[in-house]
Amino acid sequence: MIKSMTGFGRCEYAKGERRFVVEMKGVNHRYLDVNIRMPKKLNFFETAIRNLLKQSVQRGKVDIFISYEDLSESQVALKYNETLAGEYLRYFHEMEESFGLENDIRVSTLSRCPEVLTMEEQAVDEEELWNELKQALDGAISQFVETRGTEGENLKKDLIEKLDGMVKLADQIEERSPQILSEYRQKLETKVKELLADTQIEEGRIAAEVVMFADKICTDEEVVRLRSHILHMKETLQSDESGIGRKLDFIAQEMNREANTILSKANDLETSNIGIDLKTEIEKVREQIQNIE
Repeated sequence: MIKSMTGFGRCEYAKGERRFVVEMKGVNHRYLDVNIRMPKKLNFFETAIRNLLKQSVQRGKVDIFISYEDLSESQVALKYNETLAGEYLRYFHEMEESFGLENDIRVSTLSRCPEVLTMEEQAVDEEELWNELKQALDGAISQFVETRGTEGENLKKDLIEKLDGMVKLADQIEERSPQILSEYRQKLETKVKELLADTQIEEGRIAAEVVMFADKICTDEEVVRLRSHILHMKETLQSDESGIGRKLDFIAQEMNREANTILSKANDLETSNIGIDLKTEIEKVREQIQNIE
């Protein structure tokens, strides 16, 4: 199945007081480049998230955004540091004796001293947390892959239409070739007659000159190879092979090479125009291929 590198996926998963929202979007890139934005609390899942994505995505720049909420009362706990509180009291007594001050320390005052009372996040079950996060990731990745597949099918349809158009251009080049030779022969005969006046024209010399010209402008081999590349690309697009973007790009380069040779051999305005149209279509194909995974 053809997949575009452009896609979007979103999934929300909630269980109890915990809620995950995963959003992901992808654009073109030569390799797989993953950027993850998520709360620090989930950072230790980064490797697992990347490995999970690699099972479904091979190429593209993918941005993943993860938000996490835990509204449960048990997520934090109040911690009392009795040892530190005793240290504060001991120093307060020393200050009282050293400076002759009244020791007016109260429990409320002591509780406000740094680190005596602290809020501490409770430890969570990492496996349970991962299983819930994975539910959201699976849903987002599934939608992401689906949108890429839909876009890929549209690209496939467009590419096949362009390839069919290129076949027609190749047909025009083949049809034009005999006409070029006929026109060249007529021009050559006319020019020779003007030069030789009433002298008898040597048909053998004319024929030899036409043969040499035909060999010089012959593009049969290039057109045959071009047709072969077009067919190969069509077959690749129709196959179930995955990750075909690089392969298609290589085929397009070969097609462009044949078009350049055809254009360089063109000794006829009409053929040159067809060659230019051919190169234009190949460039459009190459641009579209850049979107394919």
